[in-house]
Amino acid sequence: MPLPEAIAPETAASPPWLSIVGISEDGIDGLGATARGLIAAAEIVFGGRRHLALAAPLIRGAARRWPSPFDGAADEVLRHRGRPICVLASGDPFHYGVGAVLARRIDAREMRVVPAPSAFSLAVARLGWSLPDTILLSLHGRTLDLVRPHLQPGARILALTSGGEGPADLARLLTQSGFGRSRLIVLEALSGPSERIRSTRAAEFAYGTVDALNTVAIEVAAAPDACILARSPGLPDNLFEHDGGQITKREVRAVTLSSLSPRRGELLWDIGAGSGSVGIEWMLAAPPFMRAVAIEKRADRAARIRRNAAAFGVPGLEVVEGAAPAALAGLAAPDAIFIGGGASASVIDTAAAAVRAGGRLVVNAVTLETEALLIARHAALGGELIRIAIARAGAVGEKSGWRAAMPVTQWVWTKKP
Repeated sequence: MPLPEAIAPETAASPPWLSIVGISEDGIDGLGATARGLIAAAEIVFGGRRHLALAAPLIRGAARRWPSPFDGAADEVLRHRGRPICVLASGDPFHYGVGAVLARRIDAREMRVVPAPSAFSLAVARLGWSLPDTILLSLHGRTLDLVRPHLQPGARILALTSGGEGPADLARLLTQSGFGRSRLIVLEALSGPSERIRSTRAAEFAYGTVDALNTVAIEVAAAPDACILARSPGLPDNLFEHDGGQITKREVRAVTLSSLSPRRGELLWDIGAGSGSVGIEWMLAAPPFMRAVAIEKRADRAARIRRNAAAFGVPGLEVVEGAAPAALAGLAAPDAIFIGGGASASVIDTAAAAVRAGGRLVVNAVTLETEALLIARHAALGGELIRIAIARAGAVGEKSGWRAAMPVTQWVWTKKP
């Protein structure tokens, strides 16, 4: 991903006109003199209803609530460019806050930002946890499935939830996944007059009312049958929902992921995705930064991929229903492509043309016909040919012996810049 350009010194051509002030539940009592002055000097103060109420004693200009839907917030602020404008945010504006949204459209030299402690900072201060050693998640307005990859025994997680029902929903997910023994600490309205902190086990969660402004701390504890996602490629086949033949088997999948060489922020096309196992493990390499598109022509398998993606905590996996190469038209150029099913000369050639310079193309073959295609492409384009042969011990009468799986021929090719 491209790195941001260095920020030049402030000049007269780019004076700061926008102030972004973080405010906590203690309201103006928790604000310093600089933050107070920026709010009071603004012609317009933007914020949510709660923020505007907290800062009301300082507001001298017009108070404006955010538009609904929030997608138009940046446009609304930009309409007043050059005038003294103040935006109120919860805690740290750049930690899952409005500051990051506005910074996509407004140069940092035009802003003056005064953050307050984030909900995460307040939570670890109450719990005595180390912030760098804690997993920080926002589940506000997002699916709870995003927590699944982080459910590792002994892990500590802080999660922002959506409203008063969020903690109960999170407790239910943990219990159903085998993590009911996990300790949940619900921290409500931190730093405000109604602050409350309560602790329970996920399986015993029974709080009737929870403040809509809450953070949930989780000390992860797993039952013997808990669904723990290993941190290395090659997850067990039985964790995936599949129809038998349409899954890249565990050992072959581990080699395939190694050949695809996932790097943070990259995009994968998984062509002939079947159960979606390769695309899912690609995204698990560095959640939430990885991206993948699963291309699958059968509707029942496409639905299965979506269910698997949710179960593994990577609901952002995009599923395209259709047959390659036609289904590839219009997709964003990928950094890597895997063809595990339905490989043909036209699909391979289309993929080779589509992958970015420096990107990787990996094709697996189990039939002689597809193997012949890979040998021909290897002769023409180079790359690497690998034969993967796996055997598993099984019953042979009353004794045991090796049963060989069908060998897989793999072609790995890196496109030259």
